[in-house]
Amino acid sequence: MNAMNLLQLKLAWDRFKGDHPKFPKFLTAVYQRGMQEGTTIEFKVTTPSGEELAANLKIKENDIDLFRELQELMKS
Repeated sequence: MNAMNLLQLKLAWDRFKGDHPKFPKFLTAVYQRGMQEGTTIEFKVTTPSGEELAANLKIKENDIDLFRELQELMKS
């Protein structure tokens, strides 16, 4: 990933944080409580028409490594 792509990603993340300030705080709280292998993350999306889509995933060690890398990327 080149520096320009990283900068664009950082700007998009900053804009997202501004639009949704509770979500990064939620992610921080989850991470601080010790995201570990075997943790289940659930996703639920409700469309404007009321349709619900849901899924979940069980965290693996590789996922934790990715989260750490993304966290470091977003700090810089």
